Amino acid sequence: MNPIEYPASQNPRVPEASQPYRHITPVQLRFNDIDMLGHINNNAYLEFMDLGKTSYFNTVKPELVNWKNINAVIVNINCDFFSPGYIKESLAVLTTVTSISQRSLKMEQRIINVETGDVKCIGRTVMAGFDPKTAQGAPIDPEWVKAICKHEEKELFVMHNA
Repeated sequence: MNPIEYPASQNPRVPEASQPYRHITPVQLRFNDIDMLGHINNNAYLEFMDLGKTSYFNTVKPELVNWKNINAVIVNINCDFFSPGYIKESLAVLTTVTSISQRSLKMEQRIINVETGDVKCIGRTVMAGFDPKTAQGAPIDPEWVKAICKHEEKELFVMHNA
């Protein structure tokens, strides 16, 4: 899959991407996404990122997605905001996995104006392997590791020293 091409951000505070993005999810803005100042509410960005994650996993390996047997959960989200979003903008979520370890994976997402390249925010998420039967942590499924590395066109698995 080729990297997504989008205009460069003109905001000097926005860091360069650590790797190319190979997945994009268009965002449909709704009236209830807007706050009293006319901006997109910060909470809505997290919902957009969830849509991006769902779309990413369905693209990478749809036959492994089983919403009745979730085997990874979000354990941490951080989001840096750079520019306000408005209802008439054409926004999209760029999604990539930046690393995978035995029991977790790290994702990075950017919400951008697809016409100008203006970066609204950058989100970083850690997802941990999970066994719903025991409600305990579990290793990341090796099939997911293989599918994600194939999609991202690079080896992302890193072994951590204990």
